[in-house]
Amino acid sequence: MSAPRRPAEALAVARRFLGTPYRHQGSRRGIGCDCLGLVRGVWRELYGDEPEDPGPYRTDWAARGGPDRLMAAARRHLVAVPTADRLPGDVLLFRWRDGGPASHCGIVETCGRVIHAYEGAAVVSSPLPHAWSARIAGVFRFPE
Repeated sequence: MSAPRRPAEALAVARRFLGTPYRHQGSRRGIGCDCLGLVRGVWRELYGDEPEDPGPYRTDWAARGGPDRLMAAARRHLVAVPTADRLPGDVLLFRWRDGGPASHCGIVETCGRVIHAYEGAAVVSSPLPHAWSARIAGVFRFPE
């Protein structure tokens, strides 16, 4: 059985975002995006219109506690995948505090790396060290 096509397509799109400047609430390749904006931008390039508008959010929204909005949206629009079955092109959600909401996301890259929007810099491909892997809250795939 061959691997699903969608993760490979999502990875190719995510790689085109590399170098995009960080911009809170942005989601435009080459112009600016944050971590959620990266996933939103990949969605638009794969499917067209986004399934929902995330509405405004503060930079510290996850530190304030409250509902796990990022996880809930991922469950509504993406396909949950067991962590061990993740493929390059899948979406990773990270939870930095035990019991807190997922507060960062990125796209699985090859060779143990993740593509994500790095606050204060740009969309980058970074190593996925054990400390980050231990904070994975969920793995999701763009639907076929």
